[in-house]
Formats: sequence, structure tokens, C-alpha cells
Amino acid sequence: MPLYSENLIEEVRSKSNIADVVSGYVKLQKKGNSYFGLCPFHNEKTPSFSVTPGKEMYYCYGCGAGGDVFSFLMKYENFTFGEAVETLAKQAGVTLPVKEFSSRAKRESDKRQRLLEANKEAGKYFYMLLRSEHGAAALAYFKKRGLSDETMRRFGLGYSDKFSDDLYRYLKKQGYEDEVLKDSGLVSYSERGGGRDKFWNRAMFPIMDVRGKVIGFGGRVMGDGEPKYLNSPETVIFDKSRNLYGLHIARTTKKPQLLLCEGYMDVIALHQAGFDNAVASLGTSLTSGHASLLKRYTKEVYLTYDSDGAGVKAALRAIPILRDVGILTKVVDMTPYKDPDEFLKALGAEAYQERIDQAENSFLFELRLLEREFDMKDPESKTAFYNEIAKRLLEFTEELERDNYIEAVAGRYQIGFQNLRKLVISAGTKSGMAPPGRRLKSGIHEKKKEDGMKQSQKLLLTWLIEDTRLFPVIKEFIKPSDFTEEIYRKAAEVSYRQLNETGEVHPAKIAAMFEEEEDKREIAALFNAYIPNIETKAEKEKALKETIVRIKRNSIDVRSNDLAPTDIAGLQRLVEDKRQLEQLEKLHISIE
Repeated sequence: MPLYSENLIEEVRSKSNIADVVSGYVKLQKKGNSYFGLCPFHNEKTPSFSVTPGKEMYYCYGCGAGGDVFSFLMKYENFTFGEAVETLAKQAGVTLPVKEFSSRAKRESDKRQRLLEANKEAGKYFYMLLRSEHGAAALAYFKKRGLSDETMRRFGLGYSDKFSDDLYRYLKKQGYEDEVLKDSGLVSYSERGGGRDKFWNRAMFPIMDVRGKVIGFGGRVMGDGEPKYLNSPETVIFDKSRNLYGLHIARTTKKPQLLLCEGYMDVIALHQAGFDNAVASLGTSLTSGHASLLKRYTKEVYLTYDSDGAGVKAALRAIPILRDVGILTKVVDMTPYKDPDEFLKALGAEAYQERIDQAENSFLFELRLLEREFDMKDPESKTAFYNEIAKRLLEFTEELERDNYIEAVAGRYQIGFQNLRKLVISAGTKSGMAPPGRRLKSGIHEKKKEDGMKQSQKLLLTWLIEDTRLFPVIKEFIKPSDFTEEIYRKAAEVSYRQLNETGEVHPAKIAAMFEEEEDKREIAALFNAYIPNIETKAEKEKALKETIVRIKRNSIDVRSNDLAPTDIAGLQRLVEDKRQLEQLEKLHISIE
């Protein structure tokens, strides 16, 4: 992590509007002084992810992810701090000096770079082996699948030798340490066997990030071994939920949409046929991370999953995830063929383009499958189907969009527009739809109820930043030392100092003081506590006084329990604080 001067980091931060940066990854809507959208770090259906330019911070009320513009890029892009600073500086037009590293930062940066180098070296070795006599079987496999030499070169395809320590011995000769090889996911270790390759006797598919750096591998076994397909484990540089196979090429396509496939061979076959917009998830179901990544490069995704039952189920899981981030989704029908590779071999690229042109709207695709569950010749079952359609139409929160879908569905299923619209209104009334943000977010566990005292301390600091006019009132009774959580106390000390010096609090600067991601998350939460909806001045004064009294009383109790019998000065401070608390309980706190 490069150590740039504090002033330079602040210059980059101040010239990088966090809302503008985040909106490049997340669809945001302005609400008051903040922006809200679906969190890119967990699955959810209602927006709980907030970005507040005034605080220069983001915070998710669902999963607790939070921090400043640097930590957002670090988390989303898996950047180091230095890479985040460099990326934002380039966007903002700020010239950076030659990097200087702390010993810890240098170790972290060196480790990441070393892992990337090890993966690159492994990729080069696999590439060479495929074109040697050792890789004859794998080369024959690729040729049988119809791949040209140019396609194999473009995707860096290779072969891992049949000896289970072949790559290990090769990389050791290149000077790579056991610790690096273990952390890379390329090698596993045992006390008896020593180093053993993760991949051996497999046709190899290098996995690259959007910048074209090798971060992992997929391998198909040659012969009858198990498992048939094997992927690299997740590492410091390889996160399956935030990378897509083929995106390093597809991101530059001139085509209006991206094609989302299930497997490596489908992507490669499509690219070879001229569809340079094909990508695939890496052996996992589609995640919100994948959807957010796709959103950066396209507004439309066409699903080209297998046409069998498993592929249909995968499509049904992917559609709402893509819809939630605002991506228009359609489904390509490949029947009677199973997948794009099979289709292309049978009918060719021109026929496949026709299927793309005829792709079905994802919502209508869902309804077509849903219809199979009902007997449309039975009036009761048919009515139940219409009622289920009405419930699903409620997912479209914008009235114009919902009416457009009602019109399309009414035409397809021979039900009048007004009749279906009435059903939708009735379904909404019966369901008692909660306003956005009120329902529990999907994809996460409900967070445990937080300790009441922590909530009070968070609330006071959030109040302080939301309304700095409260500072003279608060500091009269509450000192930073009254915050009993260590990280809260540090945040309070800096907040008080900033307020005394400039009359403002800068949460992003406070978060920047902490290196650990968990600490940054805690600071973000600290300045984003839920403030009750208090309308009158009297109610706010009452709530503020109650919070101050709780924090002061807790501070006294904690110090009393920890006080040594010989600490006379500490005892005198306690006596004074108790006297002050008694006076405080009788006072009326006034907010000007």
C-alpha cells in the first residue's frame, strides 16, 4: 500500500465525488442528502445501500459494508489501497509522485504481485505443454471441439502434465517460495507428500480479470478422472463472485448486449463464431457481484444457458438478480440443441444471431414457464394463474413500466388490460406492500440486535455530524473518554478536534486513519446510525438529553468497575462526574 502524503490523498478524495464513482457500479436514486441503491456486496431486493456525498462515505444498512471512496474500490475491484488511489487520481487528473512503501504495505503489495506472477508463469507453462508431445491428448480434445489455433492462442489454453508435482517442481525452479505457491491455489501441501499440483492431466483454461491478468484456472480432466471440471480455489487475487470468464475481451465489444453462458467452452465457441460479447460465471451461480460487474459494461444481458432443466432453473435464478441492478434481460432459445457450442456446430453463426434477435423478454419467459403449472382449461386454475401474474407484476414499482407489462401480458394471455390492472391493484392491497426499504433484505441474515449502549454512542456521533450545532451542547457534558468502545472513543477524539478547529466533521478522514477493513466498516456504521423521526424541537431536546444521560451514566459505571483502590485522582473524577450527572438529570437541554 503506497504511502502518499495525507494532503495528496485528501486532494484525490476531494476531487472524487463518491456518488459519481459508486454510480459507475451501482444504480443510485437520490433521497434527501443521500443516494440509495441495491448493495453490490450482498443479494437484496430492496435498496439498503446508501452513499452520502456530505460524509464522503457509503454504508449498507443490510450487511454493514461501509467506508470511503478508496475502500469502495478496494472491496469492489479487489484493489490494494495504492491501486485505488492511482485509479481515482487518474480519473481526477491528479499527478502522483513516485511511490514510497511502508514495510507492511510493501509486503502486501509484493505478495499480491507475486501471486499474479506465479499464475502468469503457470499459464505460460501450461500453454507450452499443450504444444509439446506431453499435451497431445489435450490438443486433440480442443481440436475435436472445433477450436482453431488462433482461438486457443487468444484464450491462452494449455495442458497440465500427468505428473502430480510437475508444475510445483517447475515453479520452484523459477524461484517461487512454497508459501506463495500455496497461497496461489496452484499447489497443496501435506507433511508426507510435500507439494502436489492442484491441476494435473487436465486441459487448462486460464481465468483472467477485466485487465487481462491471470488470477486462476479451470481444468477439464483428460480421461475418466474425477472431478471432470476443477476450478482454482478462491485466493487473495481470485474471487469467483466478482469475476466473469471472457469479460477481459467482451468488455470492449461493439455489440449492444452481453451474452451470459454457463461454461468456458460455450464462451470460447461463441467468440470463435464472431460473438465477442460472451461471458460465463466461474463454476458458481450468478451473484449480485456478477450482476454489478455486468452493469458496468452493458445495459442488456441475454441468457444463453443450457436448454435442459438445470439450465432453465439457472436462468430463473439469474433473472431477478439481473433485474434488481437494472439490467434488461432476455433469454435465447436454443432448442432443440443443449447449449451454444452444440447449436453453432449444427446450424452456424447466422442461425444463432437469428435466435438472439428473437430472444424472449425475461419476465414473459418466467410467465411462460409458470403457465405450465396450471391447467388453463380449468376456470379455477386459470383464475389462479392470473392472480399469480398480478402478484408478479407488483415487482415493477414504476407505474409506466408496470402498465407496459400489463398490456403485454394481457395481449398474450387474452385477458383485458383493465381486468388485469384491477387484479394487480387488488393484489397490492391484499399484500399490504411495505414502502421501499422497510422489508428485510433478501440474501442476508437478520442482524443480531445491537447492544443498547453501543447504539446510544453511535446515535450521538451520527447526530453530531448531521447537525454540528449540537456540538456545544454535547461537549459540555460528554468527553471523548466517555465513549467506552475503543474505536468509538478514537472517532470521538478526532471528531471533537475537527469541530474545534474547523466546525465540521469529516468521517472519511476518520475512516482513513484505520487500516483494517472491519474498523472502516465500524466507522461507517458509527456515522450512519438510525436517527428516529423526531419532528418537534422539544422531542429532539428530550431524546438528546436521554442519550447524553445514558452515555454519561455508562461511562461512570465502567470506570467505577475498573477503578483501582489506590487511584485517588480517578476517584475524584468519578465523584465530580456523578455530581455533574445529578445536575444534568435536572437540567433542560436547549437546542438553539
